[in-house]
Amino acid sequence: MPAYGIDHLHLRSADPEAAAGYFARLFGAEETGRSHPGGRLRIMLRLGGLALYVEEVPEGTAGPPPWPHRGVEHLGLSVDDLDAALAELRAKGAEVISGPDSPRPGVRIAFLAAPDSTRIELVERKPTV
Repeated sequence: MPAYGIDHLHLRSADPEAAAGYFARLFGAEETGRSHPGGRLRIMLRLGGLALYVEEVPEGTAGPPPWPHRGVEHLGLSVDDLDAALAELRAKGAEVISGPDSPRPGVRIAFLAAPDSTRIELVERKPTV
């Protein structure tokens, strides 16, 4: 079987500048490039080792269905200290839509609202005794 690995996550946005700015401002994502495939702006970012592409959609493109829906549900980001991360993100204007919660021992999570109805899950994992 061939070896598989993550290459990138590709988001579509009505306002790629604002969406890319969100990831840069809140999570420290670094812009690595820009291109214009098909005449549409694509901003490439690096976020915690993940290549994140934010690409402009044509005018009139339908938005995502309301949550919950089928398909990619959210982007999960790991954090060492969920409480500290949430405090910092709230200070930067992040909208926390649920949590913090502990779905099982050693795991704490919270969800944030991001541009274009994207949901971001923050996950803190600690060893259980």
